Amino acid sequence: MIKINRIYTRQGDSGSTGLVRGPRRPKYDLRVEAYGTVEEANACVGVARIHSGAQPKIDKLLSRIQNDLFDVGSDLATPGADDTDTDHPTLRVRPIQTEALEKMIDQYNESIAPLNSFVLPGGTPLAAALHVARTVTRRAERITVELAANEPDTNPETLRYLNRLSDLLFVLSRVANANGTADVLWVPGSNSDLKKG
Repeated sequence: MIKINRIYTRQGDSGSTGLVRGPRRPKYDLRVEAYGTVEEANACVGVARIHSGAQPKIDKLLSRIQNDLFDVGSDLATPGADDTDTDHPTLRVRPIQTEALEKMIDQYNESIAPLNSFVLPGGTPLAAALHVARTVTRRAERITVELAANEPDTNPETLRYLNRLSDLLFVLSRVANANGTADVLWVPGSNSDLKKG
């Protein structure tokens, strides 16, 4: 387990930060941006959980996702090859974690009304919060894709996990909107004929 005794160290006052290993990097570094955005997504999932009280199964799933997102962040903060030290193996996101998301997508999607338009973020407070978490997760994914293009040792499972997570958050947002029957739908061009003034 990690033991944290001090909140501030002053080591980042120069604009750099330490990774799990390797030299310090500037705080604008792409790897730092990637795991920082994963942390932001995790915070958004935490906000969604405030609204999930009436749906304990979703709350339990979101709790599991929050733990996984810390794994994703740790993975992204650990560049280079896996450590061969068996006492302290490198923490990497594993396919089983992504597969668990796929099972949840399939399970929840079975009961959702079919879509006949794109969904606007909104509806219930839980659905709206899940949409925010989904879009931040998509941003984390885009940044991680760029990171992987620049640093090929990036674990590809982090990309798969983030991609699948955004899909699951979308499905859960529809579940939170009465299984999709209360979704707020996009009406293309609905305001394009408004008269000026």
